[in-house]
Amino acid sequence: MRRYASILRRRGALAPFLAAFAARLPVSMVPLGMVLLIQSVRGSYSVAGVITAMYTIGVALASPGWGALIDRIGQPWVIGPLSLTSALLLAGLAQGVVAGLPDSALIVLAVGVGLTFPPISPAMRAAWRVILDDEADRRAAYALEAVVIEVMFVGGPLLLSALLVVDSAQAPLLLVAGLLGVAGLGYALTGAARAWRPEPHASGAHVRGRSPLRSLGVVASLAVGLLVAVGFGQLDVALAATAGSILGDQARVGLLFTAIAGGSAIGGTVYGALVPHRPGADHGRLPFVLAGFAAGLALVTLAITRQVSSLAVLMPLLFLTGLAIAPGLIMLANLVDESAPRDRLTQAQAWLTTAFTAGAAAGTALAGLLIDRGGPRLGFGGASLALVIAVVIAILAQRVWRRLGVPRGHGEQSEQHEQHDEQRHRPRAQESSAQLRQ
Repeated sequence: MRRYASILRRRGALAPFLAAFAARLPVSMVPLGMVLLIQSVRGSYSVAGVITAMYTIGVALASPGWGALIDRIGQPWVIGPLSLTSALLLAGLAQGVVAGLPDSALIVLAVGVGLTFPPISPAMRAAWRVILDDEADRRAAYALEAVVIEVMFVGGPLLLSALLVVDSAQAPLLLVAGLLGVAGLGYALTGAARAWRPEPHASGAHVRGRSPLRSLGVVASLAVGLLVAVGFGQLDVALAATAGSILGDQARVGLLFTAIAGGSAIGGTVYGALVPHRPGADHGRLPFVLAGFAAGLALVTLAITRQVSSLAVLMPLLFLTGLAIAPGLIMLANLVDESAPRDRLTQAQAWLTTAFTAGAAAGTALAGLLIDRGGPRLGFGGASLALVIAVVIAILAQRVWRRLGVPRGHGEQSEQHEQHDEQRHRPRAQESSAQLRQ
């Protein structure tokens, strides 16, 4: 852990890291908070599900546009206003549910919350490029980001459940709205957010101003990410169904989530700190990591099929399966960075967020159909199949990633070109670092 501790001790690192962590907790709290509040007041999971889905669609649609705007005008003038707007709309939604607003009005508010939700993760990833000059430290910081996301998706719902003790139906969602507004604005005011500037890409393969979607490497990464997220969506529903129908206690779903999320957090921590980074290594490692994820899900499917599905069996299997999750997410995000135009990195990462959001929603819907037909084993099996398809795409995309990514540094001509790039961009990087120190 010494490497991560040294990174957070860097000047200007801790404040944006903590603010971004707090601002991202609502990512995992808002959907659950919406469902719980609307169901408790309206008495309908279907209404709660539709309204929450509208929020998710809003996030997926708007993220790339906000990422593009950040790349154009900087982080503070996007993240700050968005955080406050989304928080106010979320507070309005919470009050509207209790006040008896019609479902159509709640849907409009939910879409508004999603459309204005700030792209904190892409922004924080960009901020690390200002805080850290060393590429190895940046890779470790990106790994720390993946671990933070795992903690967020476990800790967020736990924090929300603690807020449920407040004797007010809308209070938990109002507190989440307050956290979003305060933490998002706090991040926007940090030195790293204010100092960050996009860098033009000097490589001939990436023309300044091009959309990230015109890069085959980015499109391939998004396709893999979409399928991985489809697997995530099916996995989440399958875990809930396993706790209820196989283990006989819905409360045990927390243990199952903790097992797989704990494995992921440890896998990401070890990968970021101990696995050496080589230029272009991520695309070669990705198929193997995703294959390990798929194999773990297949083993869980087999255990349930053969009715060997006690906690003593499932939790170790889920833990081992989780070891591959965070490293895979780290590699995907790195591949997006390597393939996208330098002045469109935030937008490219926002597209990855959209792929994850859309894929998870599709996987959740698909899992419901599969589990109704064949129980949790079909949910796990469907998730494993989605990962297998992702592995196939990752293998087919190797040539694209090899051509567009970091490996272009191999060879004398490419080395000279990269040295020219480094000399060209050094003044801009020094300017951002100087602003951060100030």
